[in-house]
Amino acid sequence: MTSQTASGPQADSGKAAALAAVATTIVAWASAFVAIRWVGRSYEPGTLALGRLLVGTLALGGMVAARRAWVTPTRREWGLLLLCGVAWFAVYNVALNAAEREVDAGTTAMLVNIGPILIAVFAGLLLAEGFPRWLLAGLAVAFAGAVLIGLGTSGEGDASVTGVLLCLVAAVTYAVGVLSQKPVLRRLPALQVTWLACAIGAVACLPYAPALVADVRDAPAGATAGLAYLGLVPTALAFSTWAYALARMDAGRLGVSTYLVPPVTIVMAAVLLGEFPRPLALLGGALCLAGVALSRRK
Repeated sequence: MTSQTASGPQADSGKAAALAAVATTIVAWASAFVAIRWVGRSYEPGTLALGRLLVGTLALGGMVAARRAWVTPTRREWGLLLLCGVAWFAVYNVALNAAEREVDAGTTAMLVNIGPILIAVFAGLLLAEGFPRWLLAGLAVAFAGAVLIGLGTSGEGDASVTGVLLCLVAAVTYAVGVLSQKPVLRRLPALQVTWLACAIGAVACLPYAPALVADVRDAPAGATAGLAYLGLVPTALAFSTWAYALARMDAGRLGVSTYLVPPVTIVMAAVLLGEFPRPLALLGGALCLAGVALSRRK
């Protein structure tokens, strides 16, 4: 009897900690879309990506050093880490930053979150996992949603359509990054993988270093503080809390939680930026998320 009553509170405490980690991740990732929209007024897409990745690399590097649990990657793992770092951390961030110069934060979040469908499509093509009918149905619904978003923003000018396309580039590179990261996580610690990928992304963005120095010199202090926030919270903290939750929860159930990011982003953008997606774009975003939900059905 004593052992059962002792294990109950421990289990409840572990579940509560995992749920708190999930909530932290969702809020932090949602805030990133809003912060990028605001900081992007003072920083160019490339310099914003480099500054964020440099801050994230330093913060994650400190956590890796504190843990002292280094596992040397194999040659294959280094190749996958390189692909993950360049695709998910470098190209994704530059494309996302550029997209948010043309498209509001809520619409961007909805478009980028078709990533899970693209992950499933790439897994079917590259890993021979097949194409279940629910995946194809979800893909069709999400594609219709993306078309509606494009129509909903086209009235704002050609630049908005370009922004939609950049969001799709971000979604594709996000999917590539996740697929390349997944095999590495089977042997390497999640924190180490995240730090290495972030560092690789920062190195890939180093050509923007001279422009970053100029932007830091000219940007308001608030915008620079926002850049530091992006590196510390949505990058270093959120990826760490995501890894913590992933180690304690079912991966499929945890993945569904990312559906909450766009609604939280829309609320934050409405309160902090005074912007809201246009009705047709909002309908398209809802279709995108519905398509993602369909694609995950068994």
